[in-house]
Amino acid sequence: MTQKKKLKKFRLDKLREECGVFGVSNHPDASALVALGLHALQHRGQEGCGIVSFDGKTFHSEKRQGLVGDHFNKGDAIKKLPGNSAIGHNRYSTTGETSLRNIQPFFADLFGGGLSISHNGNLTNAISLREDLVKKGAIFRTTSDTETIVQLIAKSKRQKIIDKIIDTLFQIQGGYSLVVMTNKKMIGIRDPFGIRPLVIGKLKESYIFSSETCALDLVGAKYIRDVKNGEIVLIENGKLSSINPFPKQKPRPCVFEYIYFARPDSIINNQCAYEYRKNLGKELAKEADIEADFVVPVPDSGVPAAMGYAHETKKKFELGLIRNHYVGRTFIEPSQNIRSLGVKLKLNPTKTMLKNKSIILIDDSLVRGTTCHKIVKMLYEAGAKEVHVRIASPEIMYPDFYGVDMPTKKELLAHNKNNEEMCNHINAKSLRFLSLEGLYRALGYEKRNNAYPQLSDHYFTGDYPVKPSDILGEGKITQLSLLSSKSNS
Repeated sequence: MTQKKKLKKFRLDKLREECGVFGVSNHPDASALVALGLHALQHRGQEGCGIVSFDGKTFHSEKRQGLVGDHFNKGDAIKKLPGNSAIGHNRYSTTGETSLRNIQPFFADLFGGGLSISHNGNLTNAISLREDLVKKGAIFRTTSDTETIVQLIAKSKRQKIIDKIIDTLFQIQGGYSLVVMTNKKMIGIRDPFGIRPLVIGKLKESYIFSSETCALDLVGAKYIRDVKNGEIVLIENGKLSSINPFPKQKPRPCVFEYIYFARPDSIINNQCAYEYRKNLGKELAKEADIEADFVVPVPDSGVPAAMGYAHETKKKFELGLIRNHYVGRTFIEPSQNIRSLGVKLKLNPTKTMLKNKSIILIDDSLVRGTTCHKIVKMLYEAGAKEVHVRIASPEIMYPDFYGVDMPTKKELLAHNKNNEEMCNHINAKSLRFLSLEGLYRALGYEKRNNAYPQLSDHYFTGDYPVKPSDILGEGKITQLSLLSSKSNS
């Protein structure tokens, strides 16, 4: 398979996060709780799901392609996962092909005992690490960068498992959060900049790791705190302890957790993501309002920002587009005829309301512009007089290397076109983006010393907290799957 064909898998018009992780220690229903947690984190990955449990003697593993509710909603699957500790994973592939072998958690039987790992994020030096390991005799069973972490732990010459993990962490680079389960410990780890999220919860005497707080809510757990950037949190014998092996860094969590990735009811920095998104809409209205009959969101991602925009401008808020929530990716994939229907399978305009109206269309981001173009066209065909597009984030001009499906500059509309050209491309009457300053104001940051505190906002600024070290050609793609396809084509 050529690199070009392989890359088509990643060409969506929305940013996609790699996955969600969840782990439960010291609970008799650990696997059932993990299944519930993964269900709450389903928005972070829909291609596959898996759970590994430990019963005090043996590790048990169940992995499936597809959604959590299709596989772990029956007693039979949970019965195969006995034990008081379990970790789970939802997969959205940004590295590695879509296959059962790449579904996590991964398990390895090491010299000191078994180890299972769930990983959210992407390693920017995975290819060079993998090549070095293969030269030294390592055998890889998957095309996922997560297996690189497992191999490094296995080959570490340190004696204690925690020292092996620390040894590994000093070799890997990128954005990551990890949940690791051994025969004695459960361990939560966040990269030195805290790019990818990980929180700690507690349910009676049981500690829980989760990508987001919404999963803690579902299982009835209390949110304790976030795992700090560069922190290793250990849970053993019902006790929590912490190690900070890295030099202290200023945290730079991913800005798109605020804008899009996190579920609206998840807490980020003491506030619901929903509230941040409404604030983004309010700031956008202050910067880029225009006369129109009403405000229309692109459902579901644009709804909170559109509500904030409408509230700030005192304009009507209307659902000019209705989303069909029962159309999944498996339905639209089988034939080109079905795929060509595109957006119409998921969205339909409320025609009688739109006729002869001037509308402000709000979405959270604009990536490649293909979907926005189709939506604008759909609104005009439904009778809209004018469609003004407003985006509740700055222009996305740079690719991501930390676990987000956005690999090349040439695919990003704002990197290749100015505002007028982008407006013409999507066929809108006007187009405006939220400024970077407006973004930070909406997220509650104040200007300090003429500079804003840095989140991981490289999508807009090109300021990468971790520079990618693995480069493949002009596109600067750091995908293990692309390396594999090149060598196998």
